[in-house]
Amino acid sequence: MKAMILAAGLGTRLKPFTDHHPKALAVVNGKPLLQRNIEYLQAYGIYDVVVNVHHFADQIIEAIEKNNGWGSNVTISDESDEVLETGGGLLRAKTHFENEAKWLVMNADILTDLDLGKMLEADKAFDALSEGEMVATLAVTNRTTSRNLIFNTAGTLCGWKNNTTNEEKWANPLKDPTMAVPKAFSGIQIVHANFFEALNMQGKFSLIDAYLQIAQHYAIHFYDHSDGILLDVGKPESLEKASALFK
Repeated sequence: MKAMILAAGLGTRLKPFTDHHPKALAVVNGKPLLQRNIEYLQAYGIYDVVVNVHHFADQIIEAIEKNNGWGSNVTISDESDEVLETGGGLLRAKTHFENEAKWLVMNADILTDLDLGKMLEADKAFDALSEGEMVATLAVTNRTTSRNLIFNTAGTLCGWKNNTTNEEKWANPLKDPTMAVPKAFSGIQIVHANFFEALNMQGKFSLIDAYLQIAQHYAIHFYDHSDGILLDVGKPESLEKASALFK
């Protein structure tokens, strides 16, 4: 199985560090985030990793080459010309997954103890129930956040809501609002090969918008890991918290 680590973002929340470096190289207890996530994937037998780059791309490439991919086979998906957001970034890397039935995608600035083995088992069960209409399983938690993915009681994606502005986007509007199951996306997902054939977007776009488009016709499920640790290392203060949780 392959994985993709999304490392092309500008990291504006992590200034001033990201004025001179990519956020994927922010250090937690002596290890950059990118190294930590490559080693996290190794713990589940994933050694083939695609990393997309844009912001200070040369620094990420140099770190990977200098450290021999930290023991993994790391391939670069170059977005130096234009940052394509999460969805556009995955589409740009399409050729790296042509022979894969499914693969993992995760944000570079996420640290977690999510059990990928259990998530893969859940994804396999969802796929069997969906009879080939399954496109992705999204890791989620019940944490409080400014934005939620909205699922139905069967666990399939229906919509998205910005809790600050009340903006909503729907793939399949719920007739009964009480049946809505809001979840906070963890930035980790298992994507199936039919993602690309189901996708009707080009250029720059987010994975969330892609999932909402695809969910009109295909099944996208959630996997809840609220009982574990998830840390979005997107702000300077979160680096301090990460140092306490991840040695």
